Amino acid sequence: MKRVFVNEKWCLGCRLCEYNCAYANSGVKDMIKALKGKNIYPRVRIEGEDGITYAVSCRHCTDPICVKSCISAAISIKDGAVTIDHDKCVGCFTCVLVCPYGAIGRGETGAVQKCELCLENISGYPACVQGCPNRAIVYEER
Repeated sequence: MKRVFVNEKWCLGCRLCEYNCAYANSGVKDMIKALKGKNIYPRVRIEGEDGITYAVSCRHCTDPICVKSCISAAISIKDGAVTIDHDKCVGCFTCVLVCPYGAIGRGETGAVQKCELCLENISGYPACVQGCPNRAIVYEER
């Protein structure tokens, strides 16, 4: 299965991946209307220190502990990708606590959110990958 991988040597820390992710998951067709003057809730985020930056996103583990720990069965595996049913999420944040990569966070509605590889979006291709100007984020099989 293809997954998102990050090469921190190439990451500029520009945060364009965050903006492209937030826009792709907003459901709004105009980027300005989707993001301008609003708090954004990207499913990928830039972290770093000492001049090294990198994008943090879900690794779509083969045996994900977040799926096992979800008390409402909101997290499941669909076509190899770990996905969240936001209608089932009760906001207990157990998945946030158990994720070893820190890839799950609070979403705009209070339910948790994480990278779902843009499988439900129009492009069907991760927006963070498309929006990375330095190709530090790639979508490939390894």
